[in-house]
Amino acid sequence: MGDVISSHLDEGKREIITARTGEVIGEFGRLYEQQYAVALFNKVRFDIEGGGGPQPQLLHRKVPLENRSIFSGAIFQFLEENKKWRNRFFFVPDTYNINYYDNKTSHERGLQPKGTINCAGYKVLSSMDQYWELLNNSLPGVKAKVGQSPILKCATQFPVILWHPYARHYYFCVATLKEQQKWFAVFQDCVRHTNDGLSEEDKVQTPAFTDAVRLYRQAHGHYGTWEMMCGTPPQILANLVMETLLPEIRELITPRLKGKMQERQRNWMLICDAVYSLVVRQAQAQYEAVVESCEAGRPPLEASIRTDMDQIITSKEHVTNKIKAAVLPKAEKLLKVSIQPYISSILEALMDPTSRGFTEVRDVFFRELVDMSKNTVNDGDKDKVGEHMEKISMLAFHPVKMQSCYEKVEVLSLDGLQQRFDVSSPSVFVQRAQILMREQMDNAVYTFEQILHQSLEGQGSEGLCNTIQRCQDRVLKKFDYDSSTVRKRFFREALLQIFIPYMLKQLTPSVASELPRFQELIFEDFSRFILVENIFEEVVLLSVMKDIMMAVKEAAVQRRHNLYRDSIVMTNSDPNLHLLGDSSTIDWAEEYGSGQAQGEKAADGDETAQRRRRLKQVVSMIQVDGTPVQVNESCLEVPSVGGIPEEEVEDQAASAQSSPDSVHQEPVNANGTSPKVKRKAPLPPVQPANNSTPALSNGAVLKEGEPAVVSSSAPEVQAKILEDVHQEAESVKKSPATESSWQDPESAASAIQSAIQQLEDAVQQEDSESLAEASEVPPETVAQVSTSSQVPREPRTQEETNPSSSEDVSSPLTRQEVAQAQEMPTPKPRSMGTEPQESADAAPTPPADTPTALDMDQVSVPASVPKESESASDVQSLPPSQDDCSS
Repeated sequence: MGDVISSHLDEGKREIITARTGEVIGEFGRLYEQQYAVALFNKVRFDIEGGGGPQPQLLHRKVPLENRSIFSGAIFQFLEENKKWRNRFFFVPDTYNINYYDNKTSHERGLQPKGTINCAGYKVLSSMDQYWELLNNSLPGVKAKVGQSPILKCATQFPVILWHPYARHYYFCVATLKEQQKWFAVFQDCVRHTNDGLSEEDKVQTPAFTDAVRLYRQAHGHYGTWEMMCGTPPQILANLVMETLLPEIRELITPRLKGKMQERQRNWMLICDAVYSLVVRQAQAQYEAVVESCEAGRPPLEASIRTDMDQIITSKEHVTNKIKAAVLPKAEKLLKVSIQPYISSILEALMDPTSRGFTEVRDVFFRELVDMSKNTVNDGDKDKVGEHMEKISMLAFHPVKMQSCYEKVEVLSLDGLQQRFDVSSPSVFVQRAQILMREQMDNAVYTFEQILHQSLEGQGSEGLCNTIQRCQDRVLKKFDYDSSTVRKRFFREALLQIFIPYMLKQLTPSVASELPRFQELIFEDFSRFILVENIFEEVVLLSVMKDIMMAVKEAAVQRRHNLYRDSIVMTNSDPNLHLLGDSSTIDWAEEYGSGQAQGEKAADGDETAQRRRRLKQVVSMIQVDGTPVQVNESCLEVPSVGGIPEEEVEDQAASAQSSPDSVHQEPVNANGTSPKVKRKAPLPPVQPANNSTPALSNGAVLKEGEPAVVSSSAPEVQAKILEDVHQEAESVKKSPATESSWQDPESAASAIQSAIQQLEDAVQQEDSESLAEASEVPPETVAQVSTSSQVPREPRTQEETNPSSSEDVSSPLTRQEVAQAQEMPTPKPRSMGTEPQESADAAPTPPADTPTALDMDQVSVPASVPKESESASDVQSLPPSQDDCSS
């Protein structure tokens, strides 16, 4: 790349570039010095006399993007050095100059960016066909067919391209259409902001610069609007130089370009970018020298103006009357024939899309406030209001949310009128209208912030919705009035930008020869502040201004444009409101939200958190650390607080064991997977006192009338059961609620003996019934079962008959249960053909080939059904007696 530039931009061509730049800036400098004195006079006169017109009702934010960044995210960029696509991290600060890094870590560590893109003069394209069309027009004689890729092949179907007529082109691509729309909106906002590089606050340098550029172009035959009047003054001057320099350089270099079509196009773009960069540097240095010279002579000029203000005004009015007598007849004739028939049609073409755009601004603002009111009704506290206001405060600078407003104006078209009135492109008016829309949105948001913040002072959480509604109505009324005023001013300025250059172009040939004689009427001391060329333009402006004002006034009567009539003037409608304009910026997250707590944590030494807190981002589309990275996703939004999984699994497990049929929900990550965390063993279910069906240790429920079987074949399991029973018995003994039930040990032991005897009888009865039901089993099986049933049983311990609740299936017996067991009648044996009188949930009959008798090491315990009146404290385990534990 360096060899191409050095070989084609040799020393001779660099000297040509320097000479042409010096010529243009030199001529511009002379015009700038003249217009600087005129602009200074107008500024001092305005300060003394003041200006009329309606006063704005909305407050204006002085520093809109203080401690804010616009956007950051990752996107694939095509690198011309190695002709490959790389994933780069992009960061857009409040200056709207795009910085890109190798990765996000480089940005967070404060490293220098790999490059910076100033978007002034660029066009954002979302189609390769649009790019090929613009590229083919840049180099005559080298054409590429539509649909082919002469320079690069896009990696995806969603490209985003930054095109400039002179500077380097930038190529990006994303994976989805939604990403493309978001990046397109962000880049469009960067272009829109950087194009508006001239400060309106400076009432001397900015008018002097714009008038000097306009007069320079008119001297070279260009009277219409200029599409490249965008960016900072050095960039505008570089564009002015490139208008005449680029054709000359093209004629010198194009015949020397060799290679294929793709190679020649790429080399020409590299050469053009190198020339433009060189011109920008030279123009900036020379322009700064001119401005410094004018600023150095400003104090004596301003002193002279204030001293001779009355004489200067009188002399100017005298010369103006003389020029009117010579110019007005010709101007009125031209106005009647070529201007008046087109005023209404051009005004209609301007008003319809512009009014739609401002209406959309009002609707977007209204919808945001309605959403906040709805959420306040549900969660009515100041913290919720602060959370929403933190988002709304930067609504005007949110490119994605404001895109619907900007799109309404982009349909503006002046077809059939561009060539007649020398209008290069309607984009000049489109961008101006979009900037005014953004300003009105920010003024409305800022005014609502101040009024709401004042209303919330000293107010509790009651009536927040009504407070928001009252503030909303006040702000919307002010917005409607200011919107009407701003639009009417925009329409007048747009019509003047269309008609004045055309009238000057038509009148200059016949009037230019007469103007020098009027210069003799001006005193030499005032000649720096009164210029004949400026007076001539003012006379032409006054001639057409009356018709333009009348057309706008008639349009204001039509309701569909939602304009106030000129007779409706709102003055001092809210006299105390202007006092709020000097208030400091409100940090809603710090004052009402959780920002204060976060700030205290960040102040402990976390520099990264401090930096993130200080520099808040308008568009939250940055990838959060720790969240799963989605495949083919280069631009992700920050998940809301509710979407972040919490890994407090132990607390969830502890709370889930309160009920046997409670369902534990697994936490789910953002990508739909469950986190891998260590879990404690689930605790056994606790049997409530009023539950008629005992619960098993695995969470199942014992069916009514179904015997619970506990296998004791493993000795270690038996030992574990005995240990658990002793521990539970000791804990129950120590509890004060059960202390009274153990006052009589002898009665407790006798009750236990009775219960054991009752259980053994029930077991024998169940064995006999099982043998009767298994009569159809093969003889060897019946014999085996009979033999096992006649084996003498060993005495059973209390632990075997009443195991702990952690491993057994029966609940501990209380005194009431023991008494009920003693009064329980012995169950009668069922006949083989009789169906058990049980519920539908009873245990099914085992297969015929399976023995149903219990083994010697198994015990069957009938389910104890406590009464519903019994409380949970009555369900207690009994201590083992000495007789039962002797075995």
